[in-house]
Amino acid sequence: MTQPAPATRHALIEEAQAGAATKPSGKSDGESTGTVIVAGVANLAIAVAKLFGGLISHSSAMMSEAAHSLADTVTEVLLFIALKRGNRAADERHPFGYGRETYFWAFLAALCTFGVGAGFSIWQGVTTIIEREPEGSPTISYVILAVSFVLEGSSLLKAVRQVRGEAKERNISSRQYLQHTTDTTVKAVTFEDSAALVGLVLAALGLFLEQITGDPLWDGIAAILIGVLLVLVAGSLARANISLLIGQSVPGATQQELKDELSGMAQVDDVPFLLTTVIGPGQLLVAAKVDFADTATVADIERASDEAERRLVARHPGVRYVFLDPTPGNGRAQVAAPAAE
Repeated sequence: MTQPAPATRHALIEEAQAGAATKPSGKSDGESTGTVIVAGVANLAIAVAKLFGGLISHSSAMMSEAAHSLADTVTEVLLFIALKRGNRAADERHPFGYGRETYFWAFLAALCTFGVGAGFSIWQGVTTIIEREPEGSPTISYVILAVSFVLEGSSLLKAVRQVRGEAKERNISSRQYLQHTTDTTVKAVTFEDSAALVGLVLAALGLFLEQITGDPLWDGIAAILIGVLLVLVAGSLARANISLLIGQSVPGATQQELKDELSGMAQVDDVPFLLTTVIGPGQLLVAAKVDFADTATVADIERASDEAERRLVARHPGVRYVFLDPTPGNGRAQVAAPAAE
């Protein structure tokens, strides 16, 4: 689908969300799976190393980072399940497929980050600040943090490459793509690996300040900050997945484009009402009330409906289903979604 280059930031954002919602997911599924697997293996190795360092140095920041990496590992497992279960073919019980199940498992992954990572980190930090027990040598912890930074960085680099490639195809920035993409798996990996690198810096800073001052307070503060960081990441991912799980629409500019496609067809006088909903990564359902010409016969309407579906699917590859409801042009067609009571 060829679109004019957007001229404003608002248009860029709408194009980002629209492109992510209407691009077929098949091409990026393998890449997303690879990104998730690389991140999962890296996080598991890092979690074990951090736990070892935390037990030796008795550092709450290191223990928090171990919990952080453990939560990330579980998250990658859940994201892998999301990719596999969400890609199952439609069947009689689920005629629109299982695309939205991706967002259910991704939401569980966000809860894991919040509960396991953030909860343990904040608890560990508060305990350290209250007890103020002296800690051991931080040398081994510094080494583990440095190695972890390299491993986390390599995982993040793979995710960033995928994000940049997807964003480049749409002529938008990586930030805008991440903000509005419906592929929440690569979004989760990117956010979590970025948070992991920040967490490693916080842990190292807490260890350093505790070492030069002799006060475990700094180590405890670092652990709490790591927990707050994970709360922010988990909250952001949870909100995105809830919106998609409920049934998010594409932006107004894209909906107008779809309406224009239908309105421009022969035998169509008007399209007073159109709905869209994302049914999975890169999968879209379109439903519209269409005012056909008064002179159109039943056969004309059938041919026009068939042509409408073929046209929208061909020009907007992410469109999976098109449902048209012939409606009279008497001004009584519903033209807006009903307001909540």
